[in-house]
Amino acid sequence: MNTTPSGAPRRATITDVAREAGTGKTSISRYLNGEMSVMSPELRSRIEAAIARLDYQPNQMARGLKRGRNRLIGMLLADLTNPYTVEVLQGVEAACHALGLMPLICHAANEVEMERRYLQLLTTYRVEGVIVNALGVGEETLRPVGGGGIPAVLVDRSVDGLVADMVGLDNRAAAELGTRHLLDNGFDEIWFVVQPFAQISSRHLRETAFREAMQAHGDAARGHTLVLDLADAEAVERSLAELDRTIDALAEPAGSNPAGQRGRPGVTAATGGAAAAGSGRVALFAANAPVALCLALHLKARYGAYWQARVALLSIDDPDWAELTGVTTIRQPTYDIGYRAVEFLHERIEGVQTTARDCLLAGELIVRASTSR
Repeated sequence: MNTTPSGAPRRATITDVAREAGTGKTSISRYLNGEMSVMSPELRSRIEAAIARLDYQPNQMARGLKRGRNRLIGMLLADLTNPYTVEVLQGVEAACHALGLMPLICHAANEVEMERRYLQLLTTYRVEGVIVNALGVGEETLRPVGGGGIPAVLVDRSVDGLVADMVGLDNRAAAELGTRHLLDNGFDEIWFVVQPFAQISSRHLRETAFREAMQAHGDAARGHTLVLDLADAEAVERSLAELDRTIDALAEPAGSNPAGQRGRPGVTAATGGAAAAGSGRVALFAANAPVALCLALHLKARYGAYWQARVALLSIDDPDWAELTGVTTIRQPTYDIGYRAVEFLHERIEGVQTTARDCLLAGELIVRASTSR
């Protein structure tokens, strides 16, 4: 067996296979490319036996570059710590496996400059397509992808000026679904809590749909939007203080404990922490799981284990901890979003020429104790 100077076995090359099979490299290339009709059964058998004896593994990257194909796709992610992203990625990986693609994952960690750098890197790697779930990257940065450049599919959000397929939650319908649920349960005040949304289309759609649903119900005065910038600790503190003032100003349920007694404001353990609707509880509608977690941790620290006697919480996204704490959620079809994004991208790579498509998938309302009457 051939060895390298270090003593490790040397990988067989196409030249070795040709020598072993008693033929030329052109015949080996044709065999590897599936061009069986141009060679005799006897030659095919010799090549197959030579490949098996030498344990030959073709260099797929080199072969792909020769044909202009390498089966690599890039995936630009804003935040890999977000459970939503992890769940979408599971669908992406499954679809890539089924379609013979290899994902190259780039985590920008919510940094716009890192998003720009990764997009440049992906173009130098000559990826065949890109799936983008980015925070603030703009059309000018994405210009090499989408349109006439590298095929691109956007996940969860659109980018002004970029013509590309988009796959994600039907954000408008999800926000309307959550708002109607809270209104039907008679809450006195409803606050939509969202991260800065001016430049993020999915957040903007959710906030707009919330306000319109409140207006259509005739309860616009009871609907409020609170911006929670999770990247700015001081801004978060100010926003939560504003929320605290609202919660404290509402009348507590009859027979409630004094405000100074934390942990059991107006309920006993037997009630499960739910107060009657219309008894002064605020309903918080979190735009996503990171916002919901921030709110839940703050409210538990402020009001104790029975914080949901004062405040109801509903969240878009359904993280594992929501079931444990009894928080109502709107579950996104995250796996399907990732899988469909890869299918769209594969179709574009294979030459599908259609106008840009939006694939909006429905969310599922999961009602738990937090918003019960």
